[in-house]
Amino acid sequence: MKGVRKMSKFGRELIESMTQAARHAQGRKVPGMRVTTVEVPDVKAIRRTLRMSQHRFAVSYRIPLSTIKNWEQKRRVPDAPAAAYLRAIARRPKEVMEAVTG
Repeated sequence: MKGVRKMSKFGRELIESMTQAARHAQGRKVPGMRVTTVEVPDVKAIRRTLRMSQHRFAVSYRIPLSTIKNWEQKRRVPDAPAAAYLRAIARRPKEVMEAVTG
């Protein structure tokens, strides 16, 4: 057939990946797809346990105040490294503070 082009391997893989992503977004299981779940720490609970204001928590752990506010008001969620950092703060607040403040 003149004018008909064969789809590339990349094109087929891209369509397959998008189909799997759509199924996953709909809550349907996708065979062979790995799903990583990041447990999001409760920033406000950590801060309150330490009896710190948002400002003091931000300064003490070198996290921008606006980031703390966004996390606490659920406008944003901590990414995986930030979540790990928050868990470390929750478990060893003094040691983490000493490490970041020198």
